[in-house]
Formats: sequence, structure tokens, C-alpha cells
Amino acid sequence: MDGIRADLSLNRANWDDRVPIHLASPDYDPARFDDPAFLTGVVRFDRPRLGDVARLRGLHLQCHVGADTVSLARLGARMTGVDFSAPAIEAARSLAGRAGVEATFVESDVDHAVEAAGAGAYDLVYTGIGALCWLPDIHRWAGVVAGLLAPGGRLFLREGHPVLWSVDDTRDDALVIGHPYFETVEPMEFDEDTSYVDSTATLTATRTQEWNHGLGEVVGALLAQGLVLTGLEEHRSVPWLALPGLMEPVPDGDGEHRLREHPERLALTYTLQAVKPG
Repeated sequence: MDGIRADLSLNRANWDDRVPIHLASPDYDPARFDDPAFLTGVVRFDRPRLGDVARLRGLHLQCHVGADTVSLARLGARMTGVDFSAPAIEAARSLAGRAGVEATFVESDVDHAVEAAGAGAYDLVYTGIGALCWLPDIHRWAGVVAGLLAPGGRLFLREGHPVLWSVDDTRDDALVIGHPYFETVEPMEFDEDTSYVDSTATLTATRTQEWNHGLGEVVGALLAQGLVLTGLEEHRSVPWLALPGLMEPVPDGDGEHRLREHPERLALTYTLQAVKPG
């Protein structure tokens, strides 16, 4: 999108600041990986839809501290993680060593991931929840995905639903649309001193810029790159307390949360899969 006004240095500073807070929280505790069978709840949710990833060349875009990347490596994929935060990449390398898996981690923003990690080198590009909202241009992202995939390679994306991102999460009495559903030139700007993990620690780099991307915009951007959509499923759960006061844990849901009343009202996440033609 032409004319986007973004200062992504704010987001990088914010995510650098989150790393020690996340590592000290139970949500990301590296000691969990001392159990050789441990996989993150996100990857356990994804696993039935991922299928067998053994021996696939995989790339995890926006991998943060590498917890999901290491989990995919434990399933046999030959994983590379890419993130723009130097402290996150350092933590990811440490986690892979602790977990006893081979994984490569590359410091790069999404725009330069093809040059940094290799063009057409991957059978699987994996992107997890809460990644796309930090990117100003969904068409640019789709071009990066297409550039990373080998012919026949697959994108696997589970992401927060754009309707969820449009809900005002400061309201605990009703579902209120308070943010854009569609991608906008101007970012949504936030100033918050906490992260989403279970922690009382506060951030010092508090300002961020975010963008929503409608479901049709995401699908359309991938189709414009020549990818073939092979799956799209909307879910009634999300793996954190996204709307405080309105949600409850899913029974036996492995950390997933849903609306406490009439969960059929709102799609909270979606899984999209697409293939680059061979």
C-alpha cells in the first residue's frame, strides 16, 4: 500500500523490551523444554492440521523467542526462525540449545527475509498468532511468503481473526467494534506498559503501531502472488485471554480461551493454508 506511515522502530524496541519479561513468565519459561516431549500449546493445536512435517525445510516468520520454532523442529522439520529483534534471536538460539534440537535463527525484518534466509528455499512457511498485526502492508507480506517458498511449498498460518482485532478489548461489559477491520494507511497507535503474558513486570518501550488486515485482504494478497488456497478454517478460541472479563478457558483446551457467553458469536482465530504451484 502506497503512502503507509510507519515507524517500525517503535515496534522493534517494544519487542526487544518484551523478551526478558516473556522468558521469566510461565507462558514462555524455557525450562518447559527440559521435557523432551514438550511442545507449545500453539503447535499442539496446529498439529492435526499441519500433518507430518518431518524432514520439511521450514521457516517460521516472526518467530520471537523460538518456542514454536523449536516445537516444530521437535516434530522433525528442519527449521529456520526469522525475527527482527536481536534479543529474541539470541534467546531462540539459547532455547534450541537447551532443547537439544537443530534450528537456525536469522535476525531480519519481514521485508528482507527472502534476502536474509534464502529465496525459494522452504517447503513450509509457518506464521503464528499475533504476527500480521505488526505489518503495515499485507500485499508486501504475501510477496515475501511467495519468495521464500519452493515450488510446491506450503504456507501455514494461524492468526487472530480480524474481527477479534477490531474489538475494543478495554470493554468488559459488551463486544464493541472499536478498531478498523480493514487495512489502513494510518497505523493504530497504542501506549501500553504491559505485555500479554502472566507477569507484573512493565515495559519501558511502551509505544507501538499496529494494522489490521481483513480476511479477504489476506486471501486476496496470497492469490495475487499466485498461491493456491487449500484450507481456511475459523475457530471459536484463541490461546490467551484476549478479551478480559468476557472469556473463559476452554475445558481441556490446552490454554485456549473462548467467549463465556454464546461463543458462536465471534470468530477468534483462523487457520489458512496455501500452496505455491510447482
